[in-house]
Amino acid sequence: MHRYTDVICSFCGTLCDDIEVVVEDNRIVDVKHACRIGTAKFFASNDYEHRILKPMVRKNGKLVEASLDEAVERAAEILKSATKPLLYGWSSTSCEAHSVGIELAEELGGVIDNTTTVCHGPSALAIHDAGYISCTLGEVKNRADLIIYWGANPMHGHPRHLSRYSIFPRGYFRERGQQDRELIVIDVRKTDTAKIANKFIRVNYGEDYELISALRKVVNGGELHQESVAGVPREEIIALAEKMKNAQFGVLFFGMGLTQSYGRHRNIDNAICLVRDLNTHTKFVIMAMRGHYNVVGFNEVLSWQAGFPFAVDMGRGFAWYNPGETTANDVLQRGECDAALIIASDPVSHFPRKSIEHLAKIPIIAIDIHPTPTTQLADVVIPSAIVGIEVDGTAYRMDAVPLRLRKVKEPPEGVLSDVEILRRILAKVRGEQLAAKAEVAR
Repeated sequence: MHRYTDVICSFCGTLCDDIEVVVEDNRIVDVKHACRIGTAKFFASNDYEHRILKPMVRKNGKLVEASLDEAVERAAEILKSATKPLLYGWSSTSCEAHSVGIELAEELGGVIDNTTTVCHGPSALAIHDAGYISCTLGEVKNRADLIIYWGANPMHGHPRHLSRYSIFPRGYFRERGQQDRELIVIDVRKTDTAKIANKFIRVNYGEDYELISALRKVVNGGELHQESVAGVPREEIIALAEKMKNAQFGVLFFGMGLTQSYGRHRNIDNAICLVRDLNTHTKFVIMAMRGHYNVVGFNEVLSWQAGFPFAVDMGRGFAWYNPGETTANDVLQRGECDAALIIASDPVSHFPRKSIEHLAKIPIIAIDIHPTPTTQLADVVIPSAIVGIEVDGTAYRMDAVPLRLRKVKEPPEGVLSDVEILRRILAKVRGEQLAAKAEVAR
């Protein structure tokens, strides 16, 4: 029996780093401090019955077991013969895997995108326009006295966010924890997070932009003539603006309630400008509630290697970035890509029908831990080890702080890391392409 302390949970963007895991005979037998979802992920690594353990290749319409070499060979053939392959997923694997995947996309001249495209892509676009006044979660814990969650429900999506960073923890300048802070939730419905808030403000669906604009007007000394804006009475808007101006250190956490409702990136642009306006009166910051544990990591690594955070087309011989044209759903719905490599993601369960219909027409390579609708549709399926449990790797927390995930147990026999699988595919693609070039030269 071995006890691991200070383990990082690789479930959500909070990346809780205080987990204690007990392993006996290569099985996790106890998990402490993690939320219910994180605990379930640790214990799920023991459940080999519901995991992919062997590579599979589609033959005569059916997926059949194959050797790893055969699966890698077939994957390389599919990618090499494609004119414009799509490489999608990436948010639930390590930064090291991202780096190899980006190299593979460049080699193939393909499109590489991650789940940012269907969650906080509008946030990235807004940051291009308006910048980003932010901080680390440690600063929130130690300094913040006013916490606002707008269009986010961390009680369900990030269960320990409130207890580790925002409301409940005792900070250096907030020694009494919750008693030194105030929580305000702005949403279209009364969520479980709203139920524990000091103040809940219900906004009309799709009218967040109007409410943000009204707050900006009051913060900047203007007067509201309407009785209400976005369903919120004028008196409440004025009171909220004053509370934000008088905070010692305020933070606005926003979720997909802002990014995926009417207004999209303009909502975030306006929210960033509101925070900028507040900084003429006090200290205020803004932060996106990122979901997958390493969705931020992909944005960071792709920005280093290609100059852009997501939705990059390498087909021109250089990185081309134009969201609305180069995002995964766009190239799928236009029928442009003729092969797909899907890693650590399940687009068949979540993409629009038109995108899935095109995926069904093209060869797919799926690299994943568990069976999903995407793996059922794939032509090549390669099992992978779980980052942060069976292999180590780097991930970025939602505040863009990099953390090192630890290995606490061995993966199933013969199951490799995403990094090693991608390296083998890249080597096979490069080797065959170099041989072809040498033949032409002769």
